[in-house]
Amino acid sequence: MTVLRIRGRALPDGEYVDLYADGDRWTTDPVPNAELVGEGWLLPGLVDAHTHPGLAEEYGSALDADLLREDLHRHVDAGVTAIRVPGLPGDPPDWFGTAPDVPRAWQAGRWITQHGQYFEGWARRLDHAEMAEEAAAQARRTGWVKFVVDWVHEGNPIPVDVLTGAVDAVHAAGGRVAVHSMHEAGGEAAVLAGVDSIEHGMGLDPGLLDRMAAQGTALVPTLAMVVAPAEGIRAHAPEGAPREWYLRGADAHPKLVAQAVEAGVTVLAGTDTRPHGGVAGEIRALVDAGLRPHDALAAASWTARAWLGLPGLVPGAPADAVLYDRDPRTDLSVMDRPTAVVLRGRRVRPRI
Repeated sequence: MTVLRIRGRALPDGEYVDLYADGDRWTTDPVPNAELVGEGWLLPGLVDAHTHPGLAEEYGSALDADLLREDLHRHVDAGVTAIRVPGLPGDPPDWFGTAPDVPRAWQAGRWITQHGQYFEGWARRLDHAEMAEEAAAQARRTGWVKFVVDWVHEGNPIPVDVLTGAVDAVHAAGGRVAVHSMHEAGGEAAVLAGVDSIEHGMGLDPGLLDRMAAQGTALVPTLAMVVAPAEGIRAHAPEGAPREWYLRGADAHPKLVAQAVEAGVTVLAGTDTRPHGGVAGEIRALVDAGLRPHDALAAASWTARAWLGLPGLVPGAPADAVLYDRDPRTDLSVMDRPTAVVLRGRRVRPRI
């Protein structure tokens, strides 16, 4: 296999690097006749920390392997070399997360929730007494578990003691817990239970942010996805509890995300939408909420990779990179036009 070479200013520090792909690892040891992929501004591969590839728009549908590959290719087109999938309706194909043309991947299996909540066909609707054992078993299979702690405008979260028991069981099994929450009570339960990440977090009490930072609970706000429906709901939805719940949470969400960063919470970029490959839009949404471009890029690159256990552009790190012709911190529009994407030591974009 041809040895690839990249060089330029590498974020987060902007230091000049000159790296060679020794298989799936970066090295600074020169390799004669290495192919220079590109030169410019380098990021250590983007991350979408909340995405559900392979799911059709029909809720409850089965995992579609052809659609899965198409969605993953869209991610790669955008420079995404690693994804976290907090919920899939079934086991993915063997090539998921490992094939040379798709991102590295972490996934949580089917969603765990209470009876009557979430989408039929996707949810494991369990008694409270069953949750810890089922979650620990999932953690042993895939490393991650996803709970839906509250649901739509009705709330009714999983009790704190039940969720705490499940989190303890997952951690004892060596796994991590992601929690869907869009209510104040559900967000509080998730923080008090010590989960590893809160997905969406709409309605989260800002008073809990210091505790999240101290215990290492990350926030994946899916900001663009949460805010986007608000205008239509405001214009067309009838008065009532569902409308009030959503608008109250969505209107407060950008400020909450900025407060989370200020409090030292790890904030990560996740899209949770179709079509896939929209991580640049989430980065811009984070900036619109008040984050520095540097911090918004971190949420979708080096910070997210470190959170998943992936080093950046240093010797010995996995050989992923995305290249741009200008500093994306000063011009976020370049995020839509990577000049090259390297994944597992191979140039995957542009296709050759």
